[in-house]
Amino acid sequence: METKRTPKNIFVQGAISPDKIAKSIANHSTKTDIGGHSIFLGQVRADQKEEGKVIAIDYTAYEEMALEKAFEIREAIFAKYPLSCMHIYHSLGEVKVGEICLFVFTSSKHRKAAIDACEELVERIKKEVPVWGKEILGNEKSVWKENT
Repeated sequence: METKRTPKNIFVQGAISPDKIAKSIANHSTKTDIGGHSIFLGQVRADQKEEGKVIAIDYTAYEEMALEKAFEIREAIFAKYPLSCMHIYHSLGEVKVGEICLFVFTSSKHRKAAIDACEELVERIKKEVPVWGKEILGNEKSVWKENT
C-alpha cells in the first residue's frame, strides 16, 4: 500500500540560523550511503537602490499555494535525480542584511546528482514558489523585490 506524501512546511520565521544549517548537516553523518551533498545558502545583500540602501528584506508568501508548489517541485526533482534526501527552508518575515533567507540541501550517492538537483531546485523555487520580498531601506522606505 502506497503512502500519500504530504507537503512539508518549508517556512522558517525570520533568518535561518547557522545552528539550524549545522544541525541539518550533522544529522546526515549516520546516512552512510550518501557520497555527496550540495548546499545553497541565499543571503540578503546590502544593495544600493535609487531610493536607498537595503538593510533587510521582509518576506511574505501565499503560504498554502507556496507549500503546494514547493511540494510539486520537490516531487519532480526526486523523480528526476537519484537523491537520498532533500531539504528546503525559506524565511518569512524580516531578514537582515548578511543573514540567510534560503537554505537548500540535497544529498545523493554521487556528487553530480546532488549538485545538479540543488541548482535546479533553487532556480525553480525562485521562479515558481509564490514568495515575495519587500526590501527595507535605511531611509525607512521600502520597495518590492523582483526575483532574478
